[in-house]
Amino acid sequence: MKFGAVDNPEAIDFTLPADHPDTKRVLSEYKSVDAPFEVFVGCAKWNKTDLKGFYPKGTKDELAYYSQQFNSIELNSTHYGVPKNEQVVIWKEKTPADFKFFPKIPQTISHFKRLIEVKTEVDNFVATMSHLDEKLGMIFLQVHDNFQPKDMSRVERFVSEFPKDVPLAIEVRNKTWFEGKAADEFYKILQSYHVSNIIVDTAGRRDMLHMRLSSEEAFVRFVGANVASDYTRLDDWVDRIADWKEQGLQKLYFFVHQNIEEASPLLSAHFVKKINERLGLTLRIPNDPSNLLH
Repeated sequence: MKFGAVDNPEAIDFTLPADHPDTKRVLSEYKSVDAPFEVFVGCAKWNKTDLKGFYPKGTKDELAYYSQQFNSIELNSTHYGVPKNEQVVIWKEKTPADFKFFPKIPQTISHFKRLIEVKTEVDNFVATMSHLDEKLGMIFLQVHDNFQPKDMSRVERFVSEFPKDVPLAIEVRNKTWFEGKAADEFYKILQSYHVSNIIVDTAGRRDMLHMRLSSEEAFVRFVGANVASDYTRLDDWVDRIADWKEQGLQKLYFFVHQNIEEASPLLSAHFVKKINERLGLTLRIPNDPSNLLH
């Protein structure tokens, strides 16, 4: 994931900003909910070429092994094309009962048609992903960098027409989405339709760390810079998530990327260990031999 990459990550201030005031207000609505705190951690892909060194020699089925190590995957491949129903069923059947897929909406919808008259394409995509059954986590939309708030009406139409029984998250990238009235209007739309506001932590785009949750579910895309500070950044995230949990957070979806992806499993293992310790969880730790016993 090259988005937000910089030549000198050592010079970046990676401090997490304070939460937006609305985050506490939204989470407070769920503070009294008595339900297990759910956490899903994963990478963006399971391809052996990208995750070099992650798979033991002789691994024949990459997804089967990956799903023994992680409990989720950010399914970026669907951004480039809609798989056949049969393929989706194969993915479902290869993975453990508690595994979740988080598919990205195809670029035909987000980048080429730019959310104009896309209901048919959206419905077809959701129908295909529904073959994951209980293993469908949350579908997410990522719009183009040059998609701006002047097209806010397209976003509202998109979320209003999106199937209400399927969880949705949205990632906007143009800096104008995080400023003034546009940010407030976008946030109100997300809240109205119970859509999650994706947070991106990447070196070159600190403005995307808006820390403004629109629901009881936090969707975080963490992009390491392949430097030692990546690990302390993750420690800071564990602290923030613990705070959110105290305030009412119900679910966390945390996906780790790297500019050189082979380091993603290492960062993920560090994050899982830390959050297990901090919150008393029992998430599978990537490349821990005991995973194979489950």
